[in-house]
Amino acid sequence: MENKTSKPEEIIVLKNINKSFGSNVVLDDISLSFEKGKTTVIIGPSGCGKTVLIKHIIVLLRPDSGRVYFHNIRIDNMQEKQLDAIRTRMGFLFQGGALFDSMNVYENIVFPVRQHVKIKNREKLHDLARTKLAMVGMEGFADAFPAKLSGGQKKRVALARAIALSPEVILYDEPTTGLDPIRSDVINELILKLKRELGVTSIVVTHDMTSAYKIADRIIMLHDGKVAADGNADYIRNHSSPVVQQFINGQADEDDLRALRAPGSDIKISDIEQ
Repeated sequence: MENKTSKPEEIIVLKNINKSFGSNVVLDDISLSFEKGKTTVIIGPSGCGKTVLIKHIIVLLRPDSGRVYFHNIRIDNMQEKQLDAIRTRMGFLFQGGALFDSMNVYENIVFPVRQHVKIKNREKLHDLARTKLAMVGMEGFADAFPAKLSGGQKKRVALARAIALSPEVILYDEPTTGLDPIRSDVINELILKLKRELGVTSIVVTHDMTSAYKIADRIIMLHDGKVAADGNADYIRNHSSPVVQQFINGQADEDDLRALRAPGSDIKISDIEQ
């Protein structure tokens, strides 16, 4: 009997997405699909459209043209009320965490639950917050306010909030930005843990190649609004494109280097005072 392998389930599909802001083309005919249960990392230079791309997935931005599908249902043309039900199935970790400073940790975590779920049992709501905090290693911090937390702790609380509604998809916008290498690795381990224990689909925007290589099943590089490379970590490391190699190795652009090497003159304060 012929052994047929099943095709991986594509949970999110982008078709021919175009997005411009004025004359600035940010996404240029992007078509991508994302497998269920996999972690996809999106890399690329600043301003290449990484965050704009993931905001289209959750329809915080809408394409100028093209289509966005979630479980084969088109969502980019939905009304906001229709999108509420879709967004409860996705968690978003914002770059700065975006915690509410006036709320303690518990209130931050249950905020999306109160927005979308009719609560009948407040004791279970407390249990939910406690289990989400425990999952990110922050049990015992429910009464703390964001001002008392370190940068890494804020990211972990924000992640607990992102998983409060038990989403199928988690979108991470620069999750390790502003963290030292040790705290960054804690976030990496949490991303791996949520994939392993919750089976979530993760899409991670980052400049951190150490993080990308550790967590990714697949890495996509954007450049000038297009996909410059798409494959696993080994494929990206050994990619033949100079643009890809320059980015992943952190090399300055030749135009920038020429500007820095150009001879210049200096005016001292004493010259102004004369």
